[in-house]
Amino acid sequence: DPCRAVLGERATDAVCDAFIVRYGLDQPIPVQFGIYLGQLAQGDLGMSIKHSRPVTQLLIERLPTTVELTVVALIFAIVIGVPLGIASAIRRNSPIDVGAMVTANLGVSMPVFVLGLFLQFIFALLLKNTFLALPASGRLSAGISVEPLVQVWGMTGTTGILRGILDFLSGIYVFSAAITGQWGAWLDAIRHLILPAIALGTIPLAIIARITRSSLLETLGLDYVRTARAKGLRERAVVIRHATRNALLPVVTVIGLQFGGLFAGAVLTESTFNLAGVGRTLFEAISGRDYVVVQGFILIIAVAYVVVNLIVDVSYGYLDPRIRPR
Repeated sequence: DPCRAVLGERATDAVCDAFIVRYGLDQPIPVQFGIYLGQLAQGDLGMSIKHSRPVTQLLIERLPTTVELTVVALIFAIVIGVPLGIASAIRRNSPIDVGAMVTANLGVSMPVFVLGLFLQFIFALLLKNTFLALPASGRLSAGISVEPLVQVWGMTGTTGILRGILDFLSGIYVFSAAITGQWGAWLDAIRHLILPAIALGTIPLAIIARITRSSLLETLGLDYVRTARAKGLRERAVVIRHATRNALLPVVTVIGLQFGGLFAGAVLTESTFNLAGVGRTLFEAISGRDYVVVQGFILIIAVAYVVVNLIVDVSYGYLDPRIRPR
């Protein structure tokens, strides 16, 4: 019974009767689903049972944290993982290759919360009071804030969808601080992102490096690569221009999947680094039986996952001309 699961000891018969009517649980399942679709069409994800606030407002407040963390973690994974995989493929079975793959295996096998606590211990405790010290939690230091876009641009009277978009963008501190010139807050937000982004991005980094290596090794053994070498092209041109671009299709696929995984799986990272994002909010909602929040957040995560993978599929035509529509 949702009422007794949510309210516990407070769930008297009278309270549960009102609860069931309020949330439409006395209607047949098809009717409930139709009501929900009608609410979605109006941009209404329902009202949080625990917070007594619209789920849309919670999303506008919490989603920017997860988006910011996910994007930075994925950039870290791509910037390190792809070159690492390329170097391993070019120097197969060399000390560089063996060291990179051992590191990748360690990265895949280490739990996020263990790595997060380890990074906090080193950079926030052992290196405290040095130039290498980094914040252990939160998004901004005490006394530092990012002024919302509606205030910077003099749009405090804005309402509706535009206000929601501006508030959402304001919550992405790195973006909003950069476009409004709040460079002190921008630098502080970057420093707070480094450790959680490394902790969250290590596993995708390892996976991307391994996929890049295996895909490039397969491509380097194909006939057209040998032909390019026989024509006298420099090895760098052969690897970068001919082999790497054609080897990127499985890598891009994995990157798209990892983005969805990061977006949905940042619970441990957000809890370890005290970040109020989607993952932590979803965990609290599941623990508190706040079904409306769980439903709304999972819907948004699923839509984001589908959109990202659609973008990945469309990018195939740019990376490989052979699959472009004729």
